[in-house]
Amino acid sequence: MSIIYHPQQYRFADEANHDFICPDEIHTILREAVPTPQRVDEIIERALNKHRLSMYETAVLINADDEASVAKIKKAAHELKERVYGRRIVLFAPLYIGNRCVNNCAYCGFRADNRKQVRTTLNAEQIVDQVKCLEDAGHKRLILVYGEHPDYSPEFIADSVRTVYGVKHGKGEIRRVNINASPLDVAGFRTVKEAGIGTYQIFQETYHRPTYEAVHLSGKKRDYSWRLTALDRAQKAGIDDVGIGVLLGLYDWRFELLGLVRHVNHLEAVFNVGPHTISFPRIKEASGFSVDARYAVSDEEFARLVAILRLAVPYTGLILTAREPAALRDEVLQYGVSQIDGGTNIELGGYSKAAATQALEREQFTINDNRSLNEVMDELVDKGFIPSFCTACYRTKRTGEHFMEFSVPGFIKRFCQPNAILTLAEYLEDYAPESTREKGYRLIDKNLETYPHDAFKDRLMDRLARIKGGERDLYF
Repeated sequence: MSIIYHPQQYRFADEANHDFICPDEIHTILREAVPTPQRVDEIIERALNKHRLSMYETAVLINADDEASVAKIKKAAHELKERVYGRRIVLFAPLYIGNRCVNNCAYCGFRADNRKQVRTTLNAEQIVDQVKCLEDAGHKRLILVYGEHPDYSPEFIADSVRTVYGVKHGKGEIRRVNINASPLDVAGFRTVKEAGIGTYQIFQETYHRPTYEAVHLSGKKRDYSWRLTALDRAQKAGIDDVGIGVLLGLYDWRFELLGLVRHVNHLEAVFNVGPHTISFPRIKEASGFSVDARYAVSDEEFARLVAILRLAVPYTGLILTAREPAALRDEVLQYGVSQIDGGTNIELGGYSKAAATQALEREQFTINDNRSLNEVMDELVDKGFIPSFCTACYRTKRTGEHFMEFSVPGFIKRFCQPNAILTLAEYLEDYAPESTREKGYRLIDKNLETYPHDAFKDRLMDRLARIKGGERDLYF
């Protein structure tokens, strides 16, 4: 049994208790975490030294909502991100495999009683077709998304993952397949692990149980505890690379932010490894559903919470999706986001030319950034970011506890930036129009100038030359 305390001696729930989220605890911390300029500065300094913040320390930053404190928090988040991850941004694309679902989640276009939704499950041939389109654009990393339905068994999920990995089209290949799917039992998680998945991602949606029960009207997903403990079962099955998340707008974002930190505490205490990624999408309009404004998160609040989250969990990847408009995505990248999607289409079969337009009746929700992958790449390069398709950590087993060994002290930057440069060079050689290619190589040259002339730089330059000569999939 492991009991954790934060500096103010609030007792966390017993780690052996599946319901490790205690609403009274979170509300008490939010109420009693009073910010002072000195305390805010001390917490920021602790975060900048790459120490993960306690729930109480995170709550102090949440409550520090004056203009000067918010500016300090954003500035520190920007600095911390560059210390840990450098200037690289990892890119991926979602691929929806099936939207059949037994659940009635009030906010979701896939809910069972939504008669407007066109139900589709991609077969193997259709999956191959979609993957070819994604590879033609230059993608190397996908996340496969499934509704919760008996048709989407662990065996079905594993088969679809293997199908994706098997597609080699033109110069393309998918090197990492993550999945977002319903909770499984331990045996089910073992089945999907054997297919070679990357991250297994499950969102709690809201950590506030009364709200959870109010918006999950029926179906398996109505069981709060089964969903909350899903990643415990994944870890027991040997999946040490997991992603957590909340759907902002269901309840108070301040509560949800502390819920995320509490979930991180739990995973680290029980399995000695926290989540690989955290996601924080905002509710968007979906087929048959209009957004409830009671807990709407404004753009300013959204930027603040991303910055606070970056300081709270310095070494954890933060994912920002195309739910958000391009302008806000570009801003929030500065405060700690490390992964984004590009060229996104969430309609079933939507990446093929025959289904080039997106229809709400075939989507889970509305997306607000419709830029192509190259438009996103071009924008990132213009802003000095290094777009990355790197999969090296996954493929060299730097995941789970091993990833923590590298990332917590900041050593991951030694791998991330050079690998980002190498995958950017692949994209520039194989997919980029000439204008992007020229800008991309100028950015690479600029970053190479920051490396001292030593054996490591020689190896990096050698790999770049080999990529220009036609070799692929080189990494550190």
